[in-house]
Amino acid sequence: MQARTALASINNEYLTRVNTHRENAMRIAALCLLLMPWVVQAEEWKVVGDEQFAPYSFVTIEDDLPRGLDVELVEAVMQEAKLPYSLRLYPWERVKRMLDRGDVAMAFQFAGTPERMQQYELVGPIRTGSTVFMTSRKTNLTDWAELDDLSPYIIGQVRGYAYQSDFDKADLRRDSSAQNPRQLVSMLLAGRIDVVVGDRVQLMYFVREQRAEQSVRILAKPLVEMPRYVAFTKGDRTRADPFAAALERLRQAGTLDAIYQRWH
Repeated sequence: MQARTALASINNEYLTRVNTHRENAMRIAALCLLLMPWVVQAEEWKVVGDEQFAPYSFVTIEDDLPRGLDVELVEAVMQEAKLPYSLRLYPWERVKRMLDRGDVAMAFQFAGTPERMQQYELVGPIRTGSTVFMTSRKTNLTDWAELDDLSPYIIGQVRGYAYQSDFDKADLRRDSSAQNPRQLVSMLLAGRIDVVVGDRVQLMYFVREQRAEQSVRILAKPLVEMPRYVAFTKGDRTRADPFAAALERLRQAGTLDAIYQRWH
């Protein structure tokens, strides 16, 4: 009888210890979940953008220091959010691969197309740009009404860029050999393509760079007024939410407008 009582006591003590350890483990797990957003915010964010997207994001031959309107906008938001970060610019295809693999916390800038919104967690827009068609003055095309109006022409676009959903899916003659918008403008001026598509401010930036303002024509009707976003991996609201909140604070304070004005 005494042996049974002692055995029962030992079993009860063992079960009590097991339950205590289990409860402690559950408390620790719950605490980790609560602290996770703070841990993510405390870690240095790796932020990347396109190195050949002047005047929005670019580097020069002198150094690899990130410059441009979008660079200043992103840096202002990160500083407002008090988030530690490092920002570097790379070729656009590499930027997308780094985000897709989870090698970076955030990338910019992405067109606000339905396809991009399905693929990434987009926050913004940080700005809006007018996407237009540009031709050389040697081309007879002066405007367009329907995308079919462009079918006789070879349209140059940058490989890997998204422009506008209907245009991206349209059955048109395309040349996607350009690696960046600067190369696209050079191809147009050299007569290798008939039309190019891109951001109005950006295309004119590269045209002026080559002193060719009198050689090109921008068609009156824009393709789209396209909002531009920063992107996180799909579902990463832990990072997206504090960035979105800081962006909105700067928008309300007029800080973003002040940055825009420096570049226009």
